[in-house]
Amino acid sequence: MKKGILGMLIIMESFFLLLSMAVALFYGEKSWLCFLLTALGTAALGSLCVFWSRRGENKRMRRADNFLVVALSWIVFSVIGMVPYLYLTDMNLPSAFFETMSGFTTTGATCIEDIDPLPRSLLFWRALTQWIGGLGIVVFSFALIPVYEMKNSNIYSAEVTGLGLDKLRPKIGATARRVLLIYLVLTSSCAFLYWLGPMGLYDAVCHSFTTIATGGFSTHSKSIAYFHSNYIEYVASIFMIASSVNFSLYYYASIRRSRVLFQNEELRVYLGYLAVAVVGFVLLFYFAPVPESAFATLPQGFEETFRSALFHVSSVATSTGFSAQKFDYVAWGASFWMPTVVIMAIGSCAGSTAGGIKVIRIIICAKSTFNELIQMLHPRAVLGVRVGKQIVPDNKVRQALSFIFIYILLVVIAMTCHSLLGANVDTALGSSISMLSNVGPATGTTGPASTFAHVPAAGKWLMSAYMLIGRLEIFTVLFLLMPNYWKDRK
Repeated sequence: MKKGILGMLIIMESFFLLLSMAVALFYGEKSWLCFLLTALGTAALGSLCVFWSRRGENKRMRRADNFLVVALSWIVFSVIGMVPYLYLTDMNLPSAFFETMSGFTTTGATCIEDIDPLPRSLLFWRALTQWIGGLGIVVFSFALIPVYEMKNSNIYSAEVTGLGLDKLRPKIGATARRVLLIYLVLTSSCAFLYWLGPMGLYDAVCHSFTTIATGGFSTHSKSIAYFHSNYIEYVASIFMIASSVNFSLYYYASIRRSRVLFQNEELRVYLGYLAVAVVGFVLLFYFAPVPESAFATLPQGFEETFRSALFHVSSVATSTGFSAQKFDYVAWGASFWMPTVVIMAIGSCAGSTAGGIKVIRIIICAKSTFNELIQMLHPRAVLGVRVGKQIVPDNKVRQALSFIFIYILLVVIAMTCHSLLGANVDTALGSSISMLSNVGPATGTTGPASTFAHVPAAGKWLMSAYMLIGRLEIFTVLFLLMPNYWKDRK
Protein backbone atom coordinates (compact mmCIF):
# COMPACT_ATOMS: atom_id res chain seq x y z
CA MET A 1 0.00 0.00 0.00
CA LYS A 2 2.78 2.44 0.95
CA LYS A 3 4.61 1.77 -2.33
CA GLY A 4 1.40 2.37 -4.26
CA ILE A 5 0.76 5.71 -2.60
CA LEU A 6 4.34 6.82 -3.15
CA GLY A 7 4.11 5.63 -6.74
CA MET A 8 1.04 7.75 -7.41
CA LEU A 9 2.75 10.77 -5.84
CA ILE A 10 5.84 10.21 -8.00
CA ILE A 11 3.68 10.00 -11.14
CA MET A 12 2.07 13.28 -10.12
CA GLU A 13 5.53 14.89 -9.94
CA SER A 14 6.25 13.80 -13.51
CA PHE A 15 3.33 15.93 -14.72
CA PHE A 16 4.75 18.97 -12.93
CA LEU A 17 8.10 18.34 -14.65
CA LEU A 18 6.30 18.35 -18.00
CA LEU A 19 5.04 21.86 -17.25
CA SER A 20 8.65 23.02 -17.02
CA MET A 21 9.38 21.22 -20.29
CA ALA A 22 6.55 23.20 -21.89
CA VAL A 23 8.11 26.45 -20.64
CA ALA A 24 11.46 25.39 -22.15
CA LEU A 25 9.81 24.69 -25.50
CA PHE A 26 7.96 28.01 -25.42
CA TYR A 27 11.19 29.95 -24.88
CA GLY A 28 13.21 27.78 -27.28
CA GLU A 29 15.55 26.44 -24.60
CA LYS A 30 17.49 23.19 -25.00
CA SER A 31 16.66 22.30 -21.41
CA TRP A 32 13.36 20.79 -22.60
CA LEU A 33 15.11 17.46 -23.19
CA CYS A 34 16.36 17.34 -19.59
CA PHE A 35 12.85 17.90 -18.24
CA LEU A 36 11.34 15.38 -20.67
CA LEU A 37 13.79 12.62 -19.76
CA THR A 38 13.41 13.36 -16.05
CA ALA A 39 9.62 13.27 -16.36
CA LEU A 40 9.67 9.97 -18.27
CA GLY A 41 12.04 8.40 -15.76
CA THR A 42 9.90 9.69 -12.90
CA ALA A 43 6.70 8.32 -14.44
CA ALA A 44 8.37 4.95 -15.00
CA LEU A 45 9.56 4.81 -11.39
CA GLY A 46 6.12 5.75 -10.11
CA SER A 47 4.42 3.14 -12.29
CA LEU A 48 6.84 0.49 -11.06
CA CYS A 49 6.02 1.36 -7.44
CA VAL A 50 2.28 1.14 -8.13
CA PHE A 51 2.67 -2.22 -9.91
CA TRP A 52 4.91 -3.57 -7.14
CA SER A 53 2.37 -2.58 -4.48
CA ARG A 54 -0.49 -4.64 -5.91
CA ARG A 55 0.63 -7.71 -3.99
CA GLY A 56 -0.31 -6.01 -0.73
CA GLU A 57 -3.20 -3.94 -2.01
CA ASN A 58 -5.63 -5.31 0.59
CA LYS A 59 -3.34 -4.63 3.51
CA ARG A 60 -4.51 -1.65 5.48
CA MET A 61 -1.82 0.76 6.56
CA ARG A 62 -1.27 1.39 10.23
CA ARG A 63 -1.77 4.94 11.42
CA ALA A 64 1.93 5.14 12.29
CA ASP A 65 2.87 4.34 8.68
CA ASN A 66 1.17 7.52 7.50
CA PHE A 67 4.04 9.52 8.97
CA LEU A 68 6.54 7.42 7.03
CA VAL A 69 4.66 7.92 3.75
CA VAL A 70 4.51 11.69 4.25
CA ALA A 71 8.20 12.04 5.14
CA LEU A 72 9.26 9.77 2.27
CA SER A 73 7.12 11.67 -0.23
CA TRP A 74 8.93 14.92 0.55
CA ILE A 75 12.35 13.26 0.39
CA VAL A 76 11.60 11.42 -2.87
CA PHE A 77 10.14 14.57 -4.46
CA SER A 78 13.33 16.44 -3.54
CA VAL A 79 15.63 13.70 -4.86
CA ILE A 80 13.80 13.67 -8.20
CA GLY A 81 13.44 17.44 -8.27
CA MET A 82 17.19 18.03 -7.98
CA VAL A 83 17.96 16.23 -11.28
CA PRO A 84 17.43 19.37 -13.46
CA TYR A 85 19.81 21.32 -11.20
CA LEU A 86 22.51 18.67 -11.62
CA TYR A 87 22.21 18.68 -15.41
CA LEU A 88 21.59 22.37 -16.11
CA THR A 89 23.96 23.95 -13.57
CA ASP A 90 27.38 23.18 -12.09
CA MET A 91 25.89 22.44 -8.65
CA ASN A 92 27.15 19.42 -6.73
CA LEU A 93 24.89 16.87 -5.02
CA PRO A 94 24.60 18.54 -1.57
CA SER A 95 23.86 21.94 -3.15
CA ALA A 96 21.30 20.55 -5.61
CA PHE A 97 19.47 18.63 -2.89
CA PHE A 98 19.59 21.70 -0.62
CA GLU A 99 18.11 23.86 -3.40
CA THR A 100 15.29 21.42 -4.12
CA MET A 101 14.46 20.76 -0.47
CA SER A 102 14.47 24.53 0.03
CA GLY A 103 11.94 24.74 -2.78
CA PHE A 104 9.50 22.03 -1.72
CA THR A 105 9.63 23.09 1.94
CA THR A 106 9.09 26.75 0.87
CA THR A 107 12.21 27.81 2.75
CA GLY A 108 13.68 29.91 -0.04
CA ALA A 109 17.35 29.59 0.94
CA THR A 110 19.58 29.27 -2.12
CA CYS A 111 23.05 28.09 -3.09
CA ILE A 112 22.91 29.89 -6.46
CA GLU A 113 24.91 33.11 -6.41
CA ASP A 114 23.77 34.43 -9.80
CA ILE A 115 20.22 33.46 -10.70
CA ASP A 116 19.60 35.68 -13.73
CA PRO A 117 21.60 33.68 -16.36
CA LEU A 118 19.79 30.40 -15.60
CA PRO A 119 17.28 28.96 -18.13
CA ARG A 120 13.75 30.24 -17.65
CA SER A 121 12.45 26.69 -17.53
CA LEU A 122 14.71 25.90 -14.55
CA LEU A 123 13.64 29.07 -12.75
CA PHE A 124 10.02 28.13 -13.45
CA TRP A 125 10.65 24.66 -11.96
CA ARG A 126 12.33 26.34 -8.99
CA ALA A 127 9.24 28.49 -8.38
CA LEU A 128 6.86 25.60 -9.06
CA THR A 129 8.49 23.44 -6.38
CA GLN A 130 7.59 26.10 -3.83
CA TRP A 131 4.03 26.36 -5.09
CA ILE A 132 3.61 22.58 -4.80
CA GLY A 133 5.20 22.51 -1.35
CA GLY A 134 3.21 25.50 -0.13
CA LEU A 135 -0.11 23.69 -0.22
CA GLY A 136 1.52 20.34 0.53
CA ILE A 137 2.32 17.31 -1.59
CA VAL A 138 -0.31 15.16 0.11
CA VAL A 139 -2.98 17.87 -0.05
CA PHE A 140 -2.35 18.13 -3.80
CA SER A 141 -2.71 14.38 -4.09
CA PHE A 142 -6.07 14.36 -2.28
CA ALA A 143 -7.30 17.15 -4.54
CA LEU A 144 -6.09 15.59 -7.79
CA ILE A 145 -6.27 11.82 -7.15
CA PRO A 146 -9.77 10.87 -5.88
CA VAL A 147 -8.77 7.28 -5.02
CA TYR A 148 -6.94 8.62 -1.95
CA GLU A 149 -10.24 9.47 -0.29
CA MET A 150 -11.13 5.80 0.08
CA LYS A 151 -8.60 4.34 2.52
CA ASN A 152 -5.89 6.88 3.24
CA SER A 153 -7.49 9.93 4.83
CA ASN A 154 -5.24 9.58 7.90
CA ILE A 155 -2.26 10.52 5.73
CA TYR A 156 -3.79 13.97 5.37
CA SER A 157 -3.48 14.72 9.08
CA ALA A 158 0.09 13.39 9.14
CA GLU A 159 1.14 16.20 6.79
CA VAL A 160 -1.27 18.98 7.82
CA THR A 161 -0.43 19.25 11.49
CA GLY A 162 -1.41 21.65 14.25
CA LEU A 163 -4.76 23.32 14.83
CA GLY A 164 -5.26 23.95 11.13
CA LEU A 165 -6.66 22.11 8.14
CA ASP A 166 -6.94 18.84 10.04
CA LYS A 167 -10.18 20.26 11.48
CA LEU A 168 -11.67 19.92 7.99
CA ARG A 169 -11.29 16.17 7.68
CA PRO A 170 -14.90 15.14 6.89
CA LYS A 171 -15.18 14.53 3.11
CA ILE A 172 -11.45 15.12 2.89
CA GLY A 173 -11.19 14.88 -0.90
CA ALA A 174 -13.85 17.54 -1.50
CA THR A 175 -12.28 19.73 1.17
CA ALA A 176 -8.83 19.42 -0.40
CA ARG A 177 -10.23 20.35 -3.80
CA ARG A 178 -11.93 23.43 -2.37
CA VAL A 179 -8.71 24.44 -0.60
CA LEU A 180 -6.81 23.94 -3.87
CA LEU A 181 -9.37 26.18 -5.59
CA ILE A 182 -8.78 28.89 -2.96
CA TYR A 183 -5.04 28.45 -3.49
CA LEU A 184 -5.49 28.90 -7.25
CA VAL A 185 -7.64 32.01 -6.78
CA LEU A 186 -5.03 33.61 -4.52
CA THR A 187 -2.25 32.70 -6.96
CA SER A 188 -4.13 34.02 -9.99
CA SER A 189 -5.05 37.26 -8.21
CA CYS A 190 -1.46 37.80 -7.11
CA ALA A 191 -0.09 37.10 -10.60
CA PHE A 192 -2.59 39.50 -12.18
CA LEU A 193 -1.73 42.34 -9.80
CA TYR A 194 2.00 41.74 -10.30
CA TRP A 195 1.44 41.81 -14.06
CA LEU A 196 -0.36 45.18 -13.79
CA GLY A 197 2.89 46.56 -12.37
CA PRO A 198 6.37 46.44 -13.90
CA MET A 199 6.53 42.61 -13.99
CA GLY A 200 6.19 40.73 -17.25
CA LEU A 201 3.86 37.73 -17.40
CA TYR A 202 6.63 35.18 -16.76
CA ASP A 203 7.98 37.02 -13.71
CA ALA A 204 4.45 37.64 -12.45
CA VAL A 205 3.52 33.95 -12.59
CA CYS A 206 6.76 32.76 -10.98
CA HIS A 207 6.62 35.36 -8.21
CA SER A 208 2.94 34.61 -7.56
CA PHE A 209 3.88 30.95 -7.05
CA THR A 210 6.51 31.83 -4.46
CA THR A 211 4.50 34.61 -2.80
CA ILE A 212 1.37 32.54 -2.16
CA ALA A 213 3.54 29.61 -1.04
CA THR A 214 5.43 32.06 1.24
CA GLY A 215 8.58 30.59 -0.27
CA GLY A 216 10.58 33.59 -1.45
CA PHE A 217 12.37 32.24 -4.53
CA SER A 218 12.75 34.87 -7.24
CA THR A 219 13.71 34.84 -10.91
CA HIS A 220 16.36 37.48 -10.19
CA SER A 221 19.34 37.61 -7.84
CA LYS A 222 18.13 40.90 -6.37
CA SER A 223 14.73 39.41 -5.52
CA ILE A 224 11.90 41.98 -5.34
CA ALA A 225 14.51 44.77 -5.29
CA TYR A 226 15.16 44.02 -8.99
CA PHE A 227 11.91 45.76 -9.97
CA HIS A 228 12.48 49.03 -8.06
CA SER A 229 8.72 49.33 -7.55
CA ASN A 230 6.82 50.59 -4.52
CA TYR A 231 3.68 49.04 -6.03
CA ILE A 232 5.24 45.57 -6.19
CA GLU A 233 6.38 45.82 -2.57
CA TYR A 234 2.86 46.66 -1.38
CA VAL A 235 1.27 43.89 -3.48
CA ALA A 236 3.83 41.38 -2.21
CA SER A 237 3.25 42.44 1.41
CA ILE A 238 -0.53 42.06 1.10
CA PHE A 239 -0.38 38.60 -0.45
CA MET A 240 2.36 37.37 1.88
CA ILE A 241 0.12 38.22 4.83
CA ALA A 242 -2.96 36.77 3.10
CA SER A 243 -1.12 33.49 2.54
CA SER A 244 0.00 33.29 6.16
CA VAL A 245 -3.61 33.15 7.40
CA ASN A 246 -5.14 29.80 8.36
CA PHE A 247 -6.61 28.40 5.13
CA SER A 248 -9.49 26.86 7.05
CA LEU A 249 -10.79 30.42 7.53
CA TYR A 250 -10.87 30.91 3.76
CA TYR A 251 -12.62 27.56 3.50
CA TYR A 252 -15.33 28.62 5.94
CA ALA A 253 -15.66 31.99 4.21
CA SER A 254 -16.15 30.17 0.90
CA ILE A 255 -19.11 28.24 2.33
CA ARG A 256 -20.78 31.43 3.63
CA ARG A 257 -19.45 31.34 7.17
CA SER A 258 -17.35 34.49 6.88
CA ARG A 259 -18.08 35.52 10.48
CA VAL A 260 -15.46 32.93 11.49
CA LEU A 261 -12.82 35.32 10.12
CA PHE A 262 -13.72 37.95 12.69
CA GLN A 263 -14.19 35.50 15.57
CA ASN A 264 -10.86 33.71 15.18
CA GLU A 265 -8.60 34.62 18.09
CA GLU A 266 -5.39 33.48 16.41
CA LEU A 267 -6.03 35.77 13.43
CA ARG A 268 -6.75 38.76 15.67
CA VAL A 269 -3.61 38.18 17.73
CA TYR A 270 -1.55 37.61 14.57
CA LEU A 271 -2.67 40.83 12.87
CA GLY A 272 -2.13 42.73 16.12
CA TYR A 273 1.36 41.33 16.49
CA LEU A 274 2.18 42.28 12.88
CA ALA A 275 0.93 45.83 13.49
CA VAL A 276 3.05 46.18 16.63
CA ALA A 277 6.10 44.81 14.79
CA VAL A 278 5.64 47.24 11.88
CA VAL A 279 5.29 50.21 14.24
CA GLY A 280 8.33 49.01 16.17
CA PHE A 281 10.51 48.85 13.06
CA VAL A 282 9.27 52.24 11.86
CA LEU A 283 10.39 53.73 15.19
CA LEU A 284 13.72 51.90 14.98
CA PHE A 285 14.32 53.19 11.46
CA TYR A 286 13.62 56.72 12.66
CA PHE A 287 15.37 56.80 16.03
CA ALA A 288 17.87 53.95 16.36
CA PRO A 289 21.44 54.60 15.18
CA VAL A 290 21.65 52.52 11.99
CA PRO A 291 24.95 52.58 10.07
CA GLU A 292 24.55 53.37 6.38
CA SER A 293 26.46 50.18 5.60
CA ALA A 294 23.42 48.23 6.82
CA PHE A 295 21.37 49.30 3.77
CA ALA A 296 21.94 49.76 0.10
CA THR A 297 19.99 53.01 0.65
CA LEU A 298 18.52 54.22 3.94
CA PRO A 299 14.72 54.74 3.98
CA GLN A 300 13.81 58.40 3.54
CA GLY A 301 10.51 59.95 4.65
CA PHE A 302 7.52 58.36 6.35
CA GLU A 303 6.09 56.48 3.35
CA GLU A 304 9.37 54.78 2.47
CA THR A 305 10.09 54.01 6.13
CA PHE A 306 6.61 52.53 6.61
CA ARG A 307 6.87 50.52 3.38
CA SER A 308 10.30 49.17 4.33
CA ALA A 309 9.05 48.17 7.79
CA LEU A 310 5.84 46.59 6.41
CA PHE A 311 7.69 44.63 3.74
CA HIS A 312 10.40 43.47 6.15
CA VAL A 313 7.96 42.31 8.83
CA SER A 314 5.67 40.66 6.26
CA SER A 315 8.58 38.86 4.62
CA VAL A 316 10.04 37.55 7.88
CA ALA A 317 6.84 36.79 9.85
CA THR A 318 5.31 34.87 6.95
CA SER A 319 8.60 32.98 6.38
CA THR A 320 8.68 34.17 2.75
CA GLY A 321 12.13 35.72 2.79
CA PHE A 322 11.77 38.20 -0.07
CA SER A 323 14.11 41.20 0.07
CA ALA A 324 13.28 44.66 -1.27
CA GLN A 325 16.92 45.71 -0.96
CA LYS A 326 20.14 43.99 -0.04
CA PHE A 327 20.89 44.66 3.62
CA ASP A 328 22.81 43.03 6.45
CA TYR A 329 20.71 42.21 9.51
CA VAL A 330 23.73 42.08 11.83
CA ALA A 331 25.04 45.45 10.63
CA TRP A 332 21.83 46.97 12.02
CA GLY A 333 22.93 46.03 15.51
CA ALA A 334 21.19 43.81 18.07
CA SER A 335 18.20 46.17 18.31
CA PHE A 336 17.30 45.18 14.73
CA TRP A 337 18.42 41.63 14.13
CA MET A 338 17.25 40.17 17.44
CA PRO A 339 13.59 41.20 16.88
CA THR A 340 13.94 39.85 13.35
CA VAL A 341 15.08 36.46 14.65
CA VAL A 342 12.25 36.39 17.22
CA ILE A 343 9.69 37.11 14.48
CA MET A 344 11.26 34.33 12.38
CA ALA A 345 10.75 31.90 15.25
CA ILE A 346 7.14 32.88 16.01
CA GLY A 347 6.00 32.72 12.39
CA SER A 348 2.33 33.11 11.55
CA CYS A 349 -0.93 31.13 11.66
CA ALA A 350 -1.39 27.36 11.80
CA GLY A 351 -2.93 25.83 8.71
CA SER A 352 -1.22 28.35 6.40
CA THR A 353 1.64 27.99 3.93
CA ALA A 354 4.02 29.74 6.37
CA GLY A 355 6.45 28.26 8.88
CA GLY A 356 7.56 28.95 12.44
CA ILE A 357 6.24 27.94 15.85
CA LYS A 358 2.82 29.41 14.93
CA VAL A 359 0.81 32.04 16.78
CA ILE A 360 -1.75 29.54 18.10
CA ARG A 361 0.95 27.69 20.03
CA ILE A 362 2.24 30.95 21.49
CA ILE A 363 -1.32 31.80 22.60
CA ILE A 364 -1.79 28.38 24.21
CA CYS A 365 1.60 28.55 25.93
CA ALA A 366 0.95 32.08 27.25
CA LYS A 367 -2.51 31.20 28.58
CA SER A 368 -1.25 27.98 30.13
CA THR A 369 1.53 29.90 31.90
CA PHE A 370 -0.97 32.50 33.14
CA ASN A 371 -3.20 29.71 34.47
CA GLU A 372 -0.26 28.24 36.38
CA LEU A 373 0.33 31.60 38.06
CA ILE A 374 -3.36 31.85 39.01
CA GLN A 375 -3.25 28.27 40.30
CA MET A 376 -0.40 29.22 42.64
CA LEU A 377 -2.66 31.86 44.22
CA HIS A 378 -5.80 29.70 44.16
CA PRO A 379 -4.73 26.03 44.35
CA ARG A 380 -8.30 24.71 44.18
CA ALA A 381 -9.23 26.67 41.08
CA VAL A 382 -10.18 24.60 38.03
CA LEU A 383 -8.79 26.42 35.02
CA GLY A 384 -8.78 25.56 31.36
CA VAL A 385 -7.01 27.09 28.38
CA ARG A 386 -9.63 28.79 26.25
CA VAL A 387 -8.98 29.90 22.65
CA GLY A 388 -11.95 31.81 21.32
CA LYS A 389 -15.06 29.97 22.49
CA GLN A 390 -13.35 26.59 22.75
CA ILE A 391 -11.60 24.92 25.66
CA VAL A 392 -8.31 23.46 24.43
CA PRO A 393 -7.97 19.79 25.49
CA ASP A 394 -5.10 19.03 27.85
CA ASN A 395 -3.36 16.86 25.27
CA LYS A 396 -3.33 19.79 22.79
CA VAL A 397 -1.84 22.04 25.48
CA ARG A 398 0.87 19.45 26.12
CA GLN A 399 1.53 19.18 22.38
CA ALA A 400 1.97 22.95 22.07
CA LEU A 401 4.33 23.14 25.05
CA SER A 402 6.28 20.10 23.84
CA PHE A 403 6.56 21.58 20.35
CA ILE A 404 8.06 24.82 21.66
CA PHE A 405 10.49 22.92 23.90
CA ILE A 406 11.65 20.66 21.05
CA TYR A 407 11.91 23.67 18.72
CA ILE A 408 14.27 25.42 21.15
CA LEU A 409 16.25 22.20 21.69
CA LEU A 410 16.66 21.69 17.93
CA VAL A 411 17.85 25.28 17.51
CA VAL A 412 20.49 24.75 20.21
CA ILE A 413 21.66 21.51 18.56
CA ALA A 414 21.86 23.14 15.12
CA MET A 415 23.70 26.18 16.52
CA THR A 416 26.28 23.87 18.08
CA CYS A 417 26.76 21.95 14.83
CA HIS A 418 27.09 25.10 12.71
CA SER A 419 29.57 26.56 15.19
CA LEU A 420 31.67 23.39 14.93
CA LEU A 421 31.61 23.83 11.15
CA GLY A 422 33.08 27.32 11.51
CA ALA A 423 30.04 29.63 11.59
CA ASN A 424 30.01 32.59 13.98
CA VAL A 425 27.27 32.97 16.60
CA ASP A 426 25.14 35.37 14.53
CA THR A 427 25.18 33.09 11.50
CA ALA A 428 24.65 29.91 13.53
CA LEU A 429 21.63 31.30 15.42
CA GLY A 430 20.01 32.92 12.41
CA SER A 431 20.55 29.93 10.11
CA SER A 432 19.21 27.45 12.66
CA ILE A 433 15.98 29.38 13.26
CA SER A 434 15.61 30.28 9.60
CA MET A 435 15.83 26.66 8.43
CA LEU A 436 13.54 25.31 11.16
CA SER A 437 10.99 28.08 10.48
CA ASN A 438 11.40 27.76 6.68
CA VAL A 439 12.24 31.45 6.29
CA GLY A 440 15.28 31.32 3.97
CA PRO A 441 17.60 34.30 4.43
CA ALA A 442 19.18 34.28 7.87
CA THR A 443 21.71 36.53 9.59
CA GLY A 444 25.44 37.08 9.36
CA THR A 445 27.10 35.46 6.35
CA THR A 446 23.78 33.85 5.29
CA GLY A 447 21.71 37.05 5.31
CA PRO A 448 19.73 38.60 2.43
CA ALA A 449 22.93 40.08 0.99
CA SER A 450 24.48 36.62 0.47
CA THR A 451 23.66 32.97 -0.28
CA PHE A 452 24.34 29.57 1.28
CA ALA A 453 26.83 28.58 -1.43
CA HIS A 454 29.79 28.87 0.95
CA VAL A 455 28.26 26.56 3.59
CA PRO A 456 30.16 23.23 3.87
CA ALA A 457 28.50 20.09 2.49
CA ALA A 458 27.81 18.79 6.02
CA GLY A 459 26.10 22.07 6.85
CA LYS A 460 23.90 21.83 3.75
CA TRP A 461 22.79 18.29 4.62
CA LEU A 462 22.00 19.43 8.17
CA MET A 463 20.05 22.44 6.90
CA SER A 464 18.14 20.26 4.44
CA ALA A 465 17.09 17.98 7.29
CA TYR A 466 15.99 20.98 9.36
CA MET A 467 13.94 22.35 6.47
CA LEU A 468 12.02 19.06 6.27
CA ILE A 469 11.59 18.85 10.05
CA GLY A 470 10.29 22.42 10.13
CA ARG A 471 7.94 21.99 7.16
CA LEU A 472 6.36 18.86 8.66
CA GLU A 473 6.22 20.59 12.05
CA ILE A 474 8.78 18.46 13.90
CA PHE A 475 6.63 15.62 15.27
CA THR A 476 6.00 13.86 11.95
CA VAL A 477 9.73 13.44 11.34
CA LEU A 478 10.87 12.87 14.93
CA PHE A 479 8.23 10.17 15.37
CA LEU A 480 10.11 8.11 12.77
CA LEU A 481 13.28 8.30 14.88
CA MET A 482 11.62 6.58 17.83
CA PRO A 483 12.89 2.99 18.33
CA ASN A 484 9.36 1.84 19.24
CA TYR A 485 8.10 2.69 15.75
CA TRP A 486 10.59 0.36 14.08
CA LYS A 487 10.14 -2.38 16.71
CA ASP A 488 6.38 -2.41 16.09
CA ARG A 489 6.97 -2.86 12.35
CA LYS A 490 8.79 -6.16 12.86
